[in-house]
Amino acid sequence: MKPFLFITLMLLVGMTYNSSYAAKAHDDKHNHEQEQDHQEHSKADDGHEDETRGHKDDHGDKSGHEEELSTKIDPNMAAQVGIEATLPRSQELNQTITSYGSLATGPKQLSHVRARYTGMIKSVKYSIGDYVKRGDLLARVESNESLKVYSILSPIAGTIVQRHANTGEVTQEQVLFSIANFDTLWAEFRIYHVQQAQVSAGHTVNIAVNKHLIAGKIAHIIPAINKPYQLARVQFNNKVHGLSPGLLVEGHIVTGNIPVALAVKKSAIQSMGEQQGVFVQEGDQYKFAPLQLGRSDDAYIEVLSGLDAKQFYVSKNSYLIKADIEKSEAEHEH
Repeated sequence: MKPFLFITLMLLVGMTYNSSYAAKAHDDKHNHEQEQDHQEHSKADDGHEDETRGHKDDHGDKSGHEEELSTKIDPNMAAQVGIEATLPRSQELNQTITSYGSLATGPKQLSHVRARYTGMIKSVKYSIGDYVKRGDLLARVESNESLKVYSILSPIAGTIVQRHANTGEVTQEQVLFSIANFDTLWAEFRIYHVQQAQVSAGHTVNIAVNKHLIAGKIAHIIPAINKPYQLARVQFNNKVHGLSPGLLVEGHIVTGNIPVALAVKKSAIQSMGEQQGVFVQEGDQYKFAPLQLGRSDDAYIEVLSGLDAKQFYVSKNSYLIKADIEKSEAEHEH
């Protein structure tokens, strides 16, 4: 009986142990599954929060970016720095061809003064760099033949650029004074054979030289000796510009016009990111307006969309507004 009881008892203990182990394993598995579910829910919640946060951040960045494309400037400050606004309008765009040349003087603008009679120079009044008027006394000379003293007068108004006359010298046949008048200059443009049918006297030319833009008209077209082109000559007033003969120039010769419904000044166009547009003014607020642009000439560009005829746009010194916006953006990033 004892061996049988011992075996029975051992079996009962083993079954109890196995049952307890199975129950514990089941509980552990259930707890592990619950923990995994909890972690997955936590990750999903975190992802949802990140997505929500990202959506909020994107929205905030978008709003911030929109704010960065506008700025406020006090009207008095705008006036001081030369910011000006105007309405866009219809415009005739110039069709042009480009030619190159140089500045020159006319035959009446340069004079080389000699003595009428050979003799000794008794006195000289002016020197290099002096400005003289027509009829001013330049020097007095004693004639070798008559021994009389006669005057040498300036034949034109202008600046003395060369002087070869000193008291006590004999005049001989040399040039005593060279006088130049640069108040008026000529721009001479090369017109090659393929361009000659499009260019004629009377056409308007916009002359670009040393950041100057000068408007003029072709006075005449003359042959250039031993050259494969003709010269279109344009005279202009040089008193304001103070340019010198010999400077290279670029000419935009107007050959026709294209009417467009709405145009703005090319100098007003600014780039913000990958967009081009202008700054629209509303009181002291300046906001960037992206534009769809069309045809253009040297001064104006056609507006296809993005601006209407009743909106004031910054037509002068628009780069100052762009700089102000970029400065604010840099400060915001830091």
